Amino acid sequence: MAGRLVLRTQATELEIHLMAAKIDWDPIRRLAQQVLDQRTPLELTDEVRALLRRSAEEVAIPAEESEKALRTLRTARALLRKIHSRIRVGSDRLGKARSRAYRLRDAGNLEGARQHIEKVLAVEVVPLYREHAENVLLNIGRFQAVAETGQADPELPELSQLPLLLRRIRHGKPLELTDGMRAFLRRAAVAVALSESETQEALVTPETAGVLLGKIMARFDEGSRRIKSALERMMELRDTGDLEGARQQMRDVLRVEIVPLYRRMAEEHLAGLCEQALLSGKMRKE
Repeated sequence: MAGRLVLRTQATELEIHLMAAKIDWDPIRRLAQQVLDQRTPLELTDEVRALLRRSAEEVAIPAEESEKALRTLRTARALLRKIHSRIRVGSDRLGKARSRAYRLRDAGNLEGARQHIEKVLAVEVVPLYREHAENVLLNIGRFQAVAETGQADPELPELSQLPLLLRRIRHGKPLELTDGMRAFLRRAAVAVALSESETQEALVTPETAGVLLGKIMARFDEGSRRIKSALERMMELRDTGDLEGARQQMRDVLRVEIVPLYRRMAEEHLAGLCEQALLSGKMRKE
């Protein structure tokens, strides 16, 4: 099951990439802003007609309907409104549903996550948005496979799978120490800077491996809370002009943080703040 899901998801991601590369809605958005928002009169030039035809097809408006609408300025304007509405409403609906689904997924409520995306697919007609929703649904399916089987998916991020595996352990389902699971735990341990010797010792029994998994999750959680809090405070200080105070927030993180991911985040923000302070100093001198 998991293998089929992986292959199908990879194919869908490629399809979405190719489809998105062919679609450029900026021209139709600009036209809608001029005509619908700024009240600029619509001119049915050959170029505008071609744009409306193409955009109508991309949002699943039948060719017969769009051709009929292009006969008069009034109906062409209504067609433009309908196209723009489908793009805007569909984007907003998918964005909100995807955010909610990911929050539920990360909280372990995979069925709730699935339902949010299924609700989108029940009403969405725009092909690009349907492709995106189907891709999210397949992604959730892969996480469900992890939750059901206890087997890590090498194509999914380790961090996103840890809570699912830890939840299984807490429900009395110990880890199955296959070669794949051992490899997964080694990668996850490296990601939180656990030593190779400590990791190797923990991979002896399912019980000790479960303890290792808990320690990995705890380091991620602690580091995530630390960097999030520091970034919020950093932005507050930066926005008030206190660049030194903002930089100190990142220095404080680097003084205690050991997880490479969060260290890189702090280092990158610190470098950006230092560059900003340098530019600010040069401007004052000038």
